[in-house]
Formats: sequence, structure tokens, C-alpha cells
Amino acid sequence: MPYAESDDIRIYYEVFGRASDPVLVLASGGGAQLLSWDERFIALLTDAGIRVVRFDNRDTGLSQRFGGEEDIDGGYGLSDMAGDIVRVLDALGVASAHVAGHSMGGMMAQMLAIEHPERVRSIGLLSTLPGRDRRYVLHGERPELRSTPVRMTKEQAVAATEAAIRALPPGRYDPQLEWHLNATATAYDRGYSPEGYARQWSALLRAPERLEALRAVTVPTLIFHGREDDVVHWQAAADMAAAIATSELQVHPDMGHLAPHELWPELSAALTRTVRRGEEAG
Repeated sequence: MPYAESDDIRIYYEVFGRASDPVLVLASGGGAQLLSWDERFIALLTDAGIRVVRFDNRDTGLSQRFGGEEDIDGGYGLSDMAGDIVRVLDALGVASAHVAGHSMGGMMAQMLAIEHPERVRSIGLLSTLPGRDRRYVLHGERPELRSTPVRMTKEQAVAATEAAIRALPPGRYDPQLEWHLNATATAYDRGYSPEGYARQWSALLRAPERLEALRAVTVPTLIFHGREDDVVHWQAAADMAAAIATSELQVHPDMGHLAPHELWPELSAALTRTVRRGEEAG
């Protein structure tokens, strides 16, 4: 299995597409494994001529753990998590790449563009935010992530996912219940680690404010957000778009925190367009 290994840190990654195509790295959100980037969505990108890399963030999936079941702080920060993308690029022998991230993954992409601009050719910021401004954060303080989490069996984890999906109000998009149930079961088998999400949350609580620093970002940028996102307010997307002169902003009505399957073609087309802009800019 492919691992990026440096400084005694191991990050698991997977690669799709032709070696000759431009590289797009996809970073997952908090607590999510690389499975959050479905292979059917990835196929839309590889069919468009993009080499796609997805990876397990530290403390998820097959990547390295930074503590045991009782530890809720791994001692790392958002910059360290962005550095894991650099580790993956180094393992691939890629000097610079396109990077897109969802939620926490979008925060990692921001830090990469701010702290390692030479490694970034374009960025995609999906359902994410540039800091902890009260206008942006809709999910509250998440006190459950500041204590040792209650561990579940696989059946309990799948049942919790089903209850959460069924509790969603009806909307324009199919909630894809079976997809979420299968993803939960597969993720459990790959590497169940609820305390890993708590450690990631500790890192996010230490993350620096980034809005002003984003004004210096000059690479092509896609900002993709849902109007009905109940985790991160769409104002965060508007503010990032105002800060990054090279950005394309899309705010989709009826979309929540996750991009629904029905919008995969639109999202993949927008990411492809952003990659092309980055390649043209050199």
C-alpha cells in the first residue's frame, strides 16, 4: 500500500488517472476518510484529463494515529495537517499540484496556499471557512469533541448514520441513504477512530485566522458552497471570494454541507476548469 513517509509520519494515499495529467489532490473533512471522495466522482475528473490523489488525513483511516483511545489532543496543528499534503506530493515526486478540500480539508488547502505557495497551482475551497468568526460557525462549540468519545460497534455506527440522514428535512436532492450507510460500514472496517476526530478538532481550535492572509493568494481558486449549509454559513464563501481576486464563487440553493450526488457533474466541471486555469497560469 502506498504511504508518504517522512519525519516518522505515515500518510496513506491513492492515485487515479494517467501519470502525464495534471495532479489534483483531494483533502477530506474532519473525521472523514478518503472514502468521502467517491470513485464515481473521481472518474468524472480522470475522464476530463486529471490525475487525482486522495488520502487519509492523519488520525483517520489507514494513516498514522497521534494518540490512543483516551487522547483527544494529538499536539499538532492545521499547519502540520497541510504539511501532510506536502508529504504526499513529495512521495509522488510532484513539485506543485492543484489542491481541493472539503470543510477541514478546505482549511488545509488554505494553509498550504498561504505557507507553501510554491507547491500549489490552484485551490478548491468546498464548504469551508477562513476562521472562527461567529458569522461563519453554525455548529456551535461541539463540546462532545472535547472529551473522550463513546465508542460504538459497527452496527451502532451505521444506525447512527441512518438516524441522522432520516432526520434531514426533505429537499431538492436525494439524501443517498444507502451510500452513506455503506460508506459508514466501510470506514468502520478500514479504521474506526472517533478519538482521531477529537484530535483533529483540537488542531482546528488552534488554527490561525486566515482571511487577511488569503488576500495574497494569486492562484486560480474555486469556492463552492451550499446556501443551506448548517455547519458553515455561506457568508464565509462570499468573504473568501472577496479576498481572493482570482476566485470563482458558486453558492448553490438547497445544498447543505455536503455536495449532493446530483451536483457532482457541476462540481467536477468547476474543478476541471480551475485546474485548467492553473495550468495556463503556469
